[in-house]
Order: sequence, then C-alpha cells, then structure tokens
Amino acid sequence: MTYRVGYFVGSLSSQSINRKLANALVAVAPTELELVEIGYANLPLYNRDLDAAYPLEAAAFKASIANVDAVLFVTPEYNRSIPGALKNAIDWGSRPAGENIFKGKPAATIGASRGFGTAMAQQHLKNVLAFLDAPSMGQPEGYIKFTDGLIADDGAVADPDTAEFFRHWMAAFAQHIAKNLAAR
Repeated sequence: MTYRVGYFVGSLSSQSINRKLANALVAVAPTELELVEIGYANLPLYNRDLDAAYPLEAAAFKASIANVDAVLFVTPEYNRSIPGALKNAIDWGSRPAGENIFKGKPAATIGASRGFGTAMAQQHLKNVLAFLDAPSMGQPEGYIKFTDGLIADDGAVADPDTAEFFRHWMAAFAQHIAKNLAAR
C-alpha cells in the first residue's frame, strides 16, 4: 500500500537547513511513502473572525492536508519553540472549532539545528499534535546536529551513518503510519 505524506518545512527561508533535511528524507523514503510538500507561506495570520468567510488560501491549505494520509514536520527551533509561521499554519488547519483536519492523521517530527534547539521545538510541537489528536511517532527521535556539508541542497547526505539513520527513521515512520491507519 502507498501512503501519501504531506510534509511541512518549519522554516520559510530558502536557505533553511531543515529544507535540506526534508530533501534528504524525501530521497531515502521507502517506496510505500509518496511525499508532497505542503506550503503555507501565503497564509494570513489566523483570526477567528475569518472562520465565517474562510480565506481561499486557508481553504486550499486545508484541502491539501485532507488529501494526505499522514503529516511530517521538519522544523527548527525559534526561541525555544516552533516557528510562528508553522504554528499559524497548524492553527488554520485545526479551525474553525470542530473542523480539525489533523485529527487522526499519523504524524512525525524531525529537525536540524546547529546545536540541539530542534529538540525543544519538537517537544512543543508534539504537545500541539497530541491536543489535535494526531498520533505522533515517539521513536526513533530525530534531532539532527547540522554541520556545513552534511546535506547538500538536493538532499544528498555526505555521511553514510547519517544517511542510514535517515533511511531507518523513514522506515519507522512508514510503520507508524501503517499501524495507525490500520487501527481506524
């Protein structure tokens, strides 16, 4: 069976090390996973006053999430949490009340940082996903200490052990998806 996975890159920067990580994960994904990026840069700030007249950008965003089986978050840490733009996107996907598009979708978090900042961001993100009833993969965890040259822009990984970890991590995510979707 093939599962369609929507992935979010937490940083909007074109030079994001998390974009490089996402490219590496796409490159080593098992054949049963079809990964598609879900963009969110054009979303307005969430405001519940807009729930009655949902903006077209937000409706299209929610539709893109509805068209995937699972979600993957590849995120850095900003000020000991997740980037504001990513949180805004999650808010749009979970609103209005009672129309949470993330509910029941298997999820996973991974991220790169030059230190270990992604760990704090991922912990906050897992709390949000728990509230949204999106079952998150617990193990293996993915806190990637990024160094220059580790991952090329196209996703090529210089270190064979890191490349193997990415393959193992994506295989575990595929199992997490299959287990959670079978339980529905």
